[in-house]
Amino acid sequence: MEKREFKDRVYGGIAQMTKALSNPHRLEIIELLAQGEKTVEVIAAEIHASVANTSQHLQVLKQSKLLSTRKQGHYIYYRLSSPEVFQAWQALRTLSTRELPEVERVISDFRKEKDSLEGVSMEELIQKLQADEVILLDVRPTEEYLLGHIPKAISVPPGDWEQHLHTLPTEKEIIAYCRGPFCVFADDAVALLKSRGYRAIRLEVGFPDWKLLGLPVELN
Repeated sequence: MEKREFKDRVYGGIAQMTKALSNPHRLEIIELLAQGEKTVEVIAAEIHASVANTSQHLQVLKQSKLLSTRKQGHYIYYRLSSPEVFQAWQALRTLSTRELPEVERVISDFRKEKDSLEGVSMEELIQKLQADEVILLDVRPTEEYLLGHIPKAISVPPGDWEQHLHTLPTEKEIIAYCRGPFCVFADDAVALLKSRGYRAIRLEVGFPDWKLLGLPVELN
């Protein structure tokens, strides 16, 4: 094999994989599946797309070896093919927010509206948990919490926030986390908590970032 052919084939294969990521719905799917496996119906509802269109996106990602599947009864469950898929998304996410002013501006404007501009880093969260200084809330859907969550986190899924407010102590700071930095559940939860007089802040990243560091994970 000639050197030029070697390079063309290698870079061409890599380009094909990155092409599969060049769609906003597919990027959102990667973040969703970083929480745990899901069916096409669940994914379609989450990204507000038809089942047919969502299925096409899933096939593109699967053909590029970014997803794998398993069948259970009449349902097919999709999941990330390896932890490296989330690592690639994490790196792209970090680069985009750092180098694209329009992305940074949209995030900043949204969080100003929600009064959640300030966030807690992973390192700060670990220190606060070790010192027993905070209450940690997992505000993702219950199904995702059950697939894995940060130890000591209390599940307060969307739609159930109001009924949990009276159970939360007022003397401690509350940290809310969800799927990742672009997940708005944590922003909404922080806004609600602050409106009720709680000291609340969001985790800057999400559960998959915690898991990727090899930190302990609880299953329920």
